[in-house]
Amino acid sequence: MKIARVKTTPMALAFREPYHWAGRVDHAAAVVLVEVETDDGLVGIGESVAAFPAEGTVAALQGVAPLFVGEPVFDIERLITGARHLGSFNHTPWHANFVLSGLEMALWDILGKAAGWPVHRLLGGAVRDEVDYFGFVQGDTTDELAEDARDLAAAGYGVIYLKIGRGEDADLRTTAAVREAIGGRRLRLDANCAWSVPEAIHMIGRLAQFEPEWIEQPTPLQSIAALRQVKESVSVPIAADQAVFTPADVYEICRQRAADVVVLSPHEAGGLLAFGKAAAIAEAAGVPVCLHGQGVSGITDAAQHHLGLRTANLTDGNQIMHQLLVEDLVTAPDLTPAQGKIGLFETPGLGIELDWDAVRRAAERYERDDGCHHS
Repeated sequence: MKIARVKTTPMALAFREPYHWAGRVDHAAAVVLVEVETDDGLVGIGESVAAFPAEGTVAALQGVAPLFVGEPVFDIERLITGARHLGSFNHTPWHANFVLSGLEMALWDILGKAAGWPVHRLLGGAVRDEVDYFGFVQGDTTDELAEDARDLAAAGYGVIYLKIGRGEDADLRTTAAVREAIGGRRLRLDANCAWSVPEAIHMIGRLAQFEPEWIEQPTPLQSIAALRQVKESVSVPIAADQAVFTPADVYEICRQRAADVVVLSPHEAGGLLAFGKAAAIAEAAGVPVCLHGQGVSGITDAAQHHLGLRTANLTDGNQIMHQLLVEDLVTAPDLTPAQGKIGLFETPGLGIELDWDAVRRAAERYERDDGCHHS
């Protein structure tokens, strides 16, 4: 069974409401749908994370496609590794990971369909029957955020996740309101690289009164040393997120003891295989991993769920993002958490059924809009 063609479709996924975080406000996310067809007619579905405009990601995928066409679909490790060493990818490993992860995702979908097994079985088998996800608080004002947090707690989410890094007064006011709204449920705070080392130490000292489970990526992503310095100076656990992309980054975080937990997605790691390698490195160091989310559809969330089912050192309170969209692209599997949890997937491959009308609308939205999706 060989790869016959690779098709790419850039799409704009609109958020239900403006998505506020420390860096900016997002109104939509760019992704590229990847369809890989074999010579016997099987089609695998994947999704690459992009940015506006997405033409660079499309061009990169089409640039590596000739390396895949005519090759056995089973040779995922060889094909993805070969593509990663192509041209400029050697100097931009993060970009390579975001591009190639969607292509690799589609290959796993094909293998699962060919074998008649869900992808998590091909990756070693499930070590749990369900994966726990956090309630992701949305809104702008303190009242909006507290109300949404209250609703998420009522829906049964055991972990509540709040974006901070929007100014000291706002962070303290919002965190206090959300803590009051959720009672004793676990609270995680994500600063998204907003602080210098002194600012992080100061802010975490003030936020400690609200008993956060951890503070995610308080310092800029370029410096693991900065993350370690903060971790050594505060009593609240620290999670590494934007400072960790590749398995090599995970090794360095663990070697330097710079974080208590690693937050990572297959897009950042470079695919499902690479995520498994990164998780194994963290496991050897006694560090848990948490599934991270970008602006993606249920395609990625379904793929990540397979990883969650088979990753031994996975935390509770992982991230999904499709629920923030005006319209998801996936009609199956059911990605609606019940009491914060999603169970086993048993359908072959990734188990994805696409709403092709929604795909068409997302592609048309990308073509229609001018790319100004941030403020």
